[in-house]
Amino acid sequence: MIKKCLFPAAGYGTRFLPATKAVPKEMLPILTKPLLQYGVEEALSAGITNMAIVTGRGKRAIEDHFDNSFELEMQLSGTSKESYLKKIKEIIKNSTFTYVRQKKMLGLGHAILTGEPLIGDEPFAVILADDLCDCDESEVITQLIKIYSQYKCSVVAIEEVPMDQTNKYGIIAGNLVDDSQDTYRVTDMIEKPEPKDAPTNMAIIGRYILTPDIFDILKNTKPSKSGEIQITDALLTQAKQGKVIAFKFKGKRFDCGGIKGYVAATNYFAEKQGIV
Repeated sequence: MIKKCLFPAAGYGTRFLPATKAVPKEMLPILTKPLLQYGVEEALSAGITNMAIVTGRGKRAIEDHFDNSFELEMQLSGTSKESYLKKIKEIIKNSTFTYVRQKKMLGLGHAILTGEPLIGDEPFAVILADDLCDCDESEVITQLIKIYSQYKCSVVAIEEVPMDQTNKYGIIAGNLVDDSQDTYRVTDMIEKPEPKDAPTNMAIIGRYILTPDIFDILKNTKPSKSGEIQITDALLTQAKQGKVIAFKFKGKRFDCGGIKGYVAATNYFAEKQGIV
C-alpha cells in the first residue's frame, strides 16, 4: 500500500513571470482550484493521506492554503459562500502535510532526494502538479499503484508525443510485458533527446511510483551537463536491473508548466463544468 505522495514544488516558474514572482507556480488556479490542490485530490482518491511537499523560498502560500483560515471561515460562516471552502476543509481534515525546503534548484532528482526525510524507507508516489491530468475512471496515480501492486518495482506513467517534441521529455524504450498493449519493462531511458537520437516517442509524464532504493541511487548519480541531478538517470540504473515498469496511462494530460497548456487546461475544465 502506498501511503505517501511527494510533491516537488520548489521551482521558480519562470515561464509565468511576472505572475510567479510572488505567487508559487503550483498555486496558479485552473478555474477556482490551484494546480497543487488538483494533485493532492488525485493522491487522496488513491487512498494516500500523507502529503510530503518539497518547497523553496517564496512558497509560503502553499502551507497557508493547506491550513485552516479561522478569520475567513468566521467571515463566511452562515453565509451562502460558506460552501466554497467545503472541499479544501475536507482535504485539510483528511490529510497530513509535511514540508521540507530544497535549498538549491538542482533538478527533479535532487528535489526527490530532498524529500527523503519525509518519506523514509517505503515506496511512494510522486506527482508533478504542473502536469494536470483528467481521467474518465481512476486517476493516474491509482492506475500506477495497481501496476506497482503487480510488479513491485518503480513505475512511471508515459504517453506518446510527437517525435519533434522528444527533446522536452524523458523518453523510454522497453518491451511489452504479459501480452499487454500498455505496460512496458523499461530497457533504456534518455533525458530530452533530440528526435534523431530518441529511441521512441514514449515520454515520461509527472507521475511516478518509486521504490525507496531510489534515494541511494540518487546520492550516487552524477549531475548532468547542466549541473542538475536527473531522475531519469537514477531510474535508468533501476531499469538496467529490470526494475522499472512504464505504463501508458488512460486519460488526458495538460502541461500547465507552460502558458499554452495552462490555457488549454482552463478552457477544457471550463467547458467540462459548463461554464462556457
